[in-house]
Amino acid sequence: MIKTVSFANKAVRIAAHLHLPDGFEEDRQYPALVGIHPAGGVKEQTVGLYAARLAARGFVVLVYDSSYQGASGGEPRLLEDPSTRVEDARCAADFLTTLPYVAEQRMGVFGVCAGGGYALAVAQTERRFKAVAGVSATPMGEAARSMFGQAVSAAELIQTLEAAAAQRTAQARGGEPVYAPFVPERLEDIDEHTPTMLREGYDYYRTPRGQHPNSKGRFLLTSLDKMFAFSTFNLLPLLLTQPLLLIAGGDADTKLFSEQAYALSTGPKELCVIDGATHMALYDVPAYVDQAVAKLAAFFGQL
Repeated sequence: MIKTVSFANKAVRIAAHLHLPDGFEEDRQYPALVGIHPAGGVKEQTVGLYAARLAARGFVVLVYDSSYQGASGGEPRLLEDPSTRVEDARCAADFLTTLPYVAEQRMGVFGVCAGGGYALAVAQTERRFKAVAGVSATPMGEAARSMFGQAVSAAELIQTLEAAAAQRTAQARGGEPVYAPFVPERLEDIDEHTPTMLREGYDYYRTPRGQHPNSKGRFLLTSLDKMFAFSTFNLLPLLLTQPLLLIAGGDADTKLFSEQAYALSTGPKELCVIDGATHMALYDVPAYVDQAVAKLAAFFGQL
């Protein structure tokens, strides 16, 4: 069963779905999870698939569209602001604590792709989350400052920031916003040099496989200064003490991020590598999602 709900992050209304367990009873208490969607995604896509599967295993699961995106409010539209994304998850925890059927001492957080990175980020300072998991976890700041872990020079980063600054000035003077794609927007934009994750991203986000009208798959160019300034990893060794589960595809471009997070974490931790899976295969390919959901359910079942 899915309930359409909403909550607030300051003045922004957040549109959400609350997935409830089979045989749900209001006078019982259930373990609860917050699920965070990938960059450019919405609650109806992969994170909603995971939410439904976890609800069937006895969890109350809250998924939502981030501020400025999807069916949620906020201006400017399609802003990808990592700090706001982290605050969205805190506000989701606030909402869950108001529900009498949520066992607030048994709350966890998980996310897919960038949502997994944000899950790791929020759990560092949000102690109401007693456990955290990432599926194909991708830390937004670290990923934005590199190309799947490849070194990018300071000069290149500064050139990008100069472009973002120039665009802010243009918009302040009345110019139109400029957007950048998270994944290729046209099939002809893909060639032999396109990383596997981006090639698969087109197939998921731009075709009937996973596309949704609220998922635009792009972000404001002026998001880049916020993305570059954000870090998931800097304080992870110091502050992330809750149990951590990382699920990565054995053939995923982004597996290195899960490996880095695992190496940095000093608390209880597990890295589950699913053989044969790519980054995007963990979004919706049944054989791989089955394995990931089973790991998540067992992990969060210990809350």
